Amino acid sequence: MSLKQWDAFALRYATVQRKARENFIAHDIHDAATSMDYFVWFLRSGDETILVDTGFNAAAAQQRKRTFLRCPIESLQAAGVRLDEIRETVITHAHYDHAGNTRLLPKTQFHLQEREMAFATGKEMRHAFLRNAYDPADVCDLVYANFQERLAFHDGAYELRPGITVHWVGGHTRGLQIVRVHTKRGWIVLASDASHYLENLRRRSPFPIVADAGQMLSAYELVEQLAESPDHIIAGHDPLTCQHYCSCGPAGLDIVSLTEPRTS
Repeated sequence: MSLKQWDAFALRYATVQRKARENFIAHDIHDAATSMDYFVWFLRSGDETILVDTGFNAAAAQQRKRTFLRCPIESLQAAGVRLDEIRETVITHAHYDHAGNTRLLPKTQFHLQEREMAFATGKEMRHAFLRNAYDPADVCDLVYANFQERLAFHDGAYELRPGITVHWVGGHTRGLQIVRVHTKRGWIVLASDASHYLENLRRRSPFPIVADAGQMLSAYELVEQLAESPDHIIAGHDPLTCQHYCSCGPAGLDIVSLTEPRTS
């Protein structure tokens, strides 16, 4: 019996200009300008949709000086995804750009590593370096979801659906998890912030926001092991995602199909 296949998509909802020193612990001395894109990802098979991360809203974009392109959750509706049919959402980690907007999904169950919630609500948040990328309101919304019995806690790897597995890697945060998806072109890995850019992984140069550098370096190895090939790795914030894959869905939404690489 063949393994279930999923279609995988990335939706770009925000962007910001950055310098290399902001993206790599070991960076080129020329320090060229670059950009960072913000995505949510969604997986579809038949009439089922799995969401991976929930992005941030316009207020968070203004506060953190990001260019907000569109609401990622409203954009899913515009792309034909019924929000009340999204029953499962993976939160790769609870940083503001991955775990906002959860109140817009009142019928979904969120999947989170237990150690991520412990980290985001624990004593290490007294350090500004570790808490800066968390929004306490987003963390509280996850607490509310738990009180509503809509938060599933995990400890390590698990199978979310046939053809979808989720793996703890840590590194960037204590509880970061990545998603492996079986598609028509083989196994792809949504690395999220295990590797913000493909170059973080390829050069073994971690992103500067890191809770455990050793775990982050080990995460690169696991990402490579789980992916069908280096071309099956989807970095968390890399503008190359929109360059390497074909656009799909309604015009103006910045959605690309991760099962349709560009041929040129």
